Formats: sequence, structure tokens, C-alpha cells
Amino acid sequence: MSKVMAVNAGSSSLKFKLFLMPQEEVLTEGVVERIGMEDAIFTIKVNGEKKREVLPIKDHQQAVNMLLDALISNGIVKDLKEINGVGHRVLHGGEKYPESVVCTEEVAQDILDMKDLGPLHMVANYTGYAAFHNALPEVGHVTVYDTSFHLTMKPEVYLYPIPLEYYEKYKVRKYGFHGTSHKYITYRYAQLVNKDVKDSNIITCHLGNGASLAAIKAGEVVNTSMGFTPLAGIMMGGRSGDVDPSIIPYLMEKTGQSAEELINTFNKKSGLLGISGVSSDARDIQAAVDKGNERAILARKMYAQRVSSFIGSYFVQLGHTDAIVFTAGLGENDKNVRKEACDLLTEALGVKVDEEINNNARGKEIKISTPDSKIDVWVIPTDEEIMIARDTVRLLHLN
Repeated sequence: MSKVMAVNAGSSSLKFKLFLMPQEEVLTEGVVERIGMEDAIFTIKVNGEKKREVLPIKDHQQAVNMLLDALISNGIVKDLKEINGVGHRVLHGGEKYPESVVCTEEVAQDILDMKDLGPLHMVANYTGYAAFHNALPEVGHVTVYDTSFHLTMKPEVYLYPIPLEYYEKYKVRKYGFHGTSHKYITYRYAQLVNKDVKDSNIITCHLGNGASLAAIKAGEVVNTSMGFTPLAGIMMGGRSGDVDPSIIPYLMEKTGQSAEELINTFNKKSGLLGISGVSSDARDIQAAVDKGNERAILARKMYAQRVSSFIGSYFVQLGHTDAIVFTAGLGENDKNVRKEACDLLTEALGVKVDEEINNNARGKEIKISTPDSKIDVWVIPTDEEIMIARDTVRLLHLN
């Protein structure tokens, strides 16, 4: 048996989950939020109950040290030597990392060297790794990349129709993200329907505050909605998704804003938030919809339209589709998002959702389509952390 920590370090946060492997039992989980502020929040689950503390946390190193101290003080581990491995989520592996790897000095340096591909995330990912490595220097560390699962896309899919030299010199191409989630769903769906992963074609819909879809043929990604950065694809909580690039110079001229300022707007003030004027959180949008807020209603309609458009496109690309699978925050919990998106597919693709099952699907692994639906529709909660833990065990040969 091994104890493995799965880590997801953000710019001001640190999510963690400690597993007992190979049983895949969760020993504890939690998050440190608002790192770098006087009112940071440390939350850890102990014996099934959440313990929450508000205090100053200056950096990720302090957050990691606090987490490790809490493991001992709460009796979750008696000694830090019980932790046999740490797996780290990393946003970007470029083309160099089609699989998770044991983190060496070279691998760690590559995270920093690739920071231009994701400045906010990559620096945070490195900082989280460095903090854990400093605290647990004798433990093996593994890096698990959001982009790896998507590297099976073909050049005609991942290249942009811009001068090829931009790819050759600067590696400008579609990478895709949320790969660990899409991979988990791909294999979990195959388990649930008792099929080999090579014998099914599915469309996975990871719909959270950040969102992406993937077309998966015989266990490999043939297309995905996010692109060179996580800004591309469908509209999201605060991100615009795909827009005409000419909008940027046009708005620069009209508003006097810089390109950087506008990209920040497209990343943080657009999507559901920008259209609704209410929130980037789908729960707030739904509350506004229920009150008849016209902008919120428009935002929801736009969201469903964009999700269904990608599904339709991927259906054609796959040739046939066995299932559409919804996952992540909205996908797992928002019955209205699922129904509205699927209703737009009924006439063209014969997709039909059982309304009663859909209304009670929250948090379940369940098929929500009707028996006469031409494509099955599933809800499967994702588990990126267990994928990180599994890769850590495999690569460090812990069992």
C-alpha cells in the first residue's frame, strides 16, 4: 500500500487530495485559497468533516508546510515518510510530454521554460512543485499534463491556417486542455458500458467555469475545443471562447485599451458573466433565469447553442457517436444546461433526454437519455485527482 498526494497548484491556490493506493481510498482532501493575502483560507477534511481556518499565508511554501503539519496534527499520517509520492497537475507539456513523467530537474526546468504557453498557470504549477519538493525532497514526484491526452490529434486538426513558420518556429498550434478529465471520462465510460475503450466513440463535455469538449475515437482524441490557450472554444464562465481575432484591433482603436487589457477582458469578464451581467457562476445565472432576467436567459441560450454546435461538428468528424458524456461542475450538476444543449440536437441527431432522470442525475454516474435516443447521453463525475494518483503510482513503481 502507498500514500500518494495529488496536487493542483494555482496562482493563489493549492488543492490537494491524499490517497491510499491501490485501494484509491481518499484519506483527506482540501484547498488553500487566497495565498499571498492576509485572509487566506485553509480547508482540510478530517474524518469526513471540513476544518476551516482563516489566516495570513504569504506563499505556496508556507501553504505546503501548513498542509503537511496538518496531516500530522490531525492524525492523518503519523510521519511524513508515510507519503510515498506526489503527483502534480501541470497545465502545459507542449509537444514534448505526451505522457506523465517522473519529475527530474530537466522536467521542472521545462515547466518554467514553457511558461509563455501559460504564464499564470505554469509559474504556479512550478511553484507548487518546488514547494512540495523542498518539503519532501526524498519523495518521488510526477508531473501530469493537461495537454498530453490531446496530442493524438492529426496535423490537419491541430494546425492553424496561418503561415506554417509560426508553428515551426514558435509552436503555435491547438493543444487542448482538461486532458486528464477527458481521459478519465473516456476510460470510465468504457468500464460502465462494459466495452473496450478501443470499441467506442464518444464526445466528452467538460463543462465547468472553464469548459472544453473532445471528440474521442477508439480511445484517442481526434479534436478538442480549446486551442493554443484555454481561451478558445465554447463560451465559459468568464472566458469568451472563439471570437473573430479582428475584434481585438477594432476594440483597441475604439476603446483605447491595449491588446493585453482586452485579452484579460476576454479571459475574465466575458462568457456567461459578460453576456448576463450577473455572474460567471452558472448557479447565479440560473437564479436570474428563474426570475426572468433577459440577459441571463440570453447567456444560457448562447451557452447551449455553442455546446450543441461543437457536439454536432464532432459527431460528423467521428463518423458515428456512441455517447455524449457530461462532466465537471456544470456538466455534472446543472440539469438545465444538459437539457438545453441536448434539445438542440434532437432534430438533427435524434438525441433525447429523459427529463425525470436528468432532473435527478446530480452527482451520479447515470445514463440520462431515453431508450429511443439515437445517441446515449451520460453524466459521469470526473476525477482528475485519481488519474494523477494512478500515474504517480505507476511511474514510481509504488505497488
